[in-house]
Amino acid sequence: MKYFSLAILLVSLFSCKTKEKPIEIPMEKKIVVAHRGASGYLPEHTMEAKAMAYAMHPDYIEQDLVLTKDDVPVVIHDIHLDEVTNVAEVFPDRKREDGRFYVIDFTFEEIQQLNVCERFDHKTGKQFYPKRFPKGKGKFRLHSFQEEIELIQGLNQSTGQNIGVYPEIKDPGFHHENGKDIAKISLDILKEYGYTSKKDKCVFQCFDAKELERVRKDLNSDLFLVQLIEFPEETKQLNHFATYANGIGPWYKQIVDKKEKGKWLFTTLVNDAHELGLQVHTYTLRSDQLGEFSSFEEHVKTILFEAGVDGCFTDFPDQVIKILP
Repeated sequence: MKYFSLAILLVSLFSCKTKEKPIEIPMEKKIVVAHRGASGYLPEHTMEAKAMAYAMHPDYIEQDLVLTKDDVPVVIHDIHLDEVTNVAEVFPDRKREDGRFYVIDFTFEEIQQLNVCERFDHKTGKQFYPKRFPKGKGKFRLHSFQEEIELIQGLNQSTGQNIGVYPEIKDPGFHHENGKDIAKISLDILKEYGYTSKKDKCVFQCFDAKELERVRKDLNSDLFLVQLIEFPEETKQLNHFATYANGIGPWYKQIVDKKEKGKWLFTTLVNDAHELGLQVHTYTLRSDQLGEFSSFEEHVKTILFEAGVDGCFTDFPDQVIKILP
C-alpha cells in the first residue's frame, strides 16, 4: 500500500449512567492520531517512528514534551530517561536519590549521546510489549520539538499533505517547581512555526487542568485545546472544562461500560461532552492490547462508531485507517 513508501525510505465505568445509543458523529469526521508516532512498530517518539507514522496518513502525529536543563523541549513521554534510553550506562552517576534519571538534569547535547530503545521496565529491564521492535536493536536518538515540527512541515510541503501536530506538555507542575515554564516555551515554538489559532493544524493537550486553563486565559492561546482525563472524578468537571477547552481526551474505559447480551453499553460521557460542544479524542487503541475486545476491528468500531467519539490515539494508525470506511 502507498503509505509504506516513506517508511521504507527511512526504515468508572465511573459516575456516568449507562446508555445504549450515544450520539454518533459522521464517519468522515473521525480523527486518527499517531500515538507517539507509529509506536507499535518502532521505538516511541523517535524520528523513524514519526516518519513511518506520517507515511500512514494519520490526521495528527503526537509529541510529548519535557524540558532539558537548557530549556530545550525534548520529545519523550516521561520526565525520566531510564525506561526508553541507555542513560544508566552512559551517565551512571547522574541519577537522583530516588534512583531515577531526569530529563531536566541533562543538557540537550548530553541527551544526544543516548541511544533510544523500545520501552522497558527500569527495575527489571523487561520490555513492555515483547512482540514489538526488539529492545536494544538499532540506533535511535531523542530529538527536539523543533526538529519534529520541521520534519512534519517539510513532509507536508514535499507530499502536499497537511498532517498536524498534537503536542502534550508533560507534568507542568514539576517543571514549575524547577523554575521552568514548559507551557510558554512550547507555545512560543508553535508560534514560531505558524501554529497560533484553531484554524491551524495543531491540537494542544495536557492532563493538568489548571495549566491548560492557564494556557487559554493567562497565556492567551487561541489553539484548539484538549483536556486529558485520567481520574474518575474528572468526568464530573465537563462544565468547567468547556469554559477553556475545545475537547476532552478520556481513557476509552471511561466511555465503554460493559457488554450485555452481545451489545456494548456506554457511559454518558461522550453525549455529555458533545452537548457542551466538546470533541472527544480517546486514548489509546492498541492491536496488541485488546483487553475486553475480541479483535482490534471490534475495538475500533465500538469506540469510533458505536460510542460516537470524534477521534482516537493509536499506536497502530495504519490498522485504524484500514478499518475506517
